[in-house]
Amino acid sequence: MMEKEKLRLDKYLWSIRMYKTRSQAADACDKGKVKYNGAAVKASKTVAVNDEFEIKTENKRWRIKVIGLLDHRVQYAEAIKYYLDITPAEEIERIQFQAAAFHTGKRMSKVGRPTKKNKRDIDDFLENSLAQTE
Repeated sequence: MMEKEKLRLDKYLWSIRMYKTRSQAADACDKGKVKYNGAAVKASKTVAVNDEFEIKTENKRWRIKVIGLLDHRVQYAEAIKYYLDITPAEEIERIQFQAAAFHTGKRMSKVGRPTKKNKRDIDDFLENSLAQTE
């Protein structure tokens, strides 16, 4: 793997797969979602080994420690070797609780709107009940 001495924060966050694109990583820095020593940092900040960052992504608030510099995107299994996840336990518990209550948007089976077969059965039932009342 190629390691550099100087590396921009947005490029590092993109390469370790915190964000899908480098521009998303830069936007996160601009919006104050990436912090170093409690203060928001710019995308152009130089990353060094042993730096600790707080990163707020869509799903999680990460705390990571840089253990290696990576300037290009690699597989996830390889990328996780370049940082140490030091996220506090209460944050991990919060995420697990949310995952338990996570709703995918799909209906559970046999709940909600009737299927085509259900509609036919209802129509047959209504026709038969109307015929009996006449």
